[in-house]
Amino acid sequence: MNHALGLAIESLVAVLLLLTIGYCILLNKRLQRLKADEHSLKATIGELITATEIAERAIGGLKHTVRDVNENLGSQLAAATQMAGHLKHQLAEGDAVIRRLSKIAIAARPSSEQREEAPMPVAPAAAPRSQSARAVAEAAQAFSERRRANGLAA
Repeated sequence: MNHALGLAIESLVAVLLLLTIGYCILLNKRLQRLKADEHSLKATIGELITATEIAERAIGGLKHTVRDVNENLGSQLAAATQMAGHLKHQLAEGDAVIRRLSKIAIAARPSSEQREEAPMPVAPAAAPRSQSARAVAEAAQAFSERRRANGLAA
């Protein structure tokens, strides 16, 4: 029995050694795959670092472009604001000129009392001038009222 027990123990040790060898072969294959994955992961990380550097340079360029565009738009906005103020001032002056012209045209018209009291002889060439002056005055007045209604006059 002593021999059988020793043989059983030896057999068990041999089986365990065979299992250990098989497990070591399996671990060796897994380690080889892990090292292969490590190399591909290193290559992927290198590509990612390169792509990150390119993106950082592109972002820097975009920031510079945005700064330039902001400066250009700022100067153009300032020029547009100045031009709007200038145009507003000119519209106000034009409106004042139209009002003065309207007053002059109205003052130049003979009043109805003067026409009844002393009718003035009108030369044939003066009649069209009087009518054209009235037409110009009425057009100027209508233009001024349209501008004020549209909010374009100051």
